[in-house]
Amino acid sequence: MPRLIYFITHADVVVEPRIPVARWPLSERGRARTQAMLLQPWVAKIGAIFSSTERKAFDAASILAEHCRLPFTTVPELGENDRTSTGYLEANEFQETADRFFAHPAESVRGWERAIDAQARIVKTVVGLAESATGDTPIAVIAHGAVGALLLCHVKGIPIRRDQEQPGNNGGNYFVFRHPPAALIQSWQPID
Repeated sequence: MPRLIYFITHADVVVEPRIPVARWPLSERGRARTQAMLLQPWVAKIGAIFSSTERKAFDAASILAEHCRLPFTTVPELGENDRTSTGYLEANEFQETADRFFAHPAESVRGWERAIDAQARIVKTVVGLAESATGDTPIAVIAHGAVGALLLCHVKGIPIRRDQEQPGNNGGNYFVFRHPPAALIQSWQPID
């Protein structure tokens, strides 16, 4: 039976170059935007919540789970594309590297996880969660922007492209699709 999947990216984070990116928490603005998401009408329909293990996604999932009175499950495979080879990069350098990541999906750019591998991982994980979740209620998957773009490309049946990334508003967006078969219901929208 088809199930709705809400793929949600964490909102604004506290950027701290000396701390590994996976341990960055939501900022005050990120928390406020996530709280504002709770007013979305679809939130009341969520029946299961899954989150990346990265702190910022975990923080967002905690807020959603408390509101919905649901537990949530952390899933390491929902993590962002692996960029530990470079760690934190200044904005311009990051954007140039991300451009190459999307433009050359079969190559490891500066030691980053290849886009094709990150896409295969996120698709397999999200589809597996959708198929194994009990009941037929929508599920929420809280993760990250780059893997969200890769998943969206898969759902649309198009090649990996950077123009499928979430809007440039510091994260905090979602899209909705149905599975099976994969069909886009709503493209990127801000959570607030």
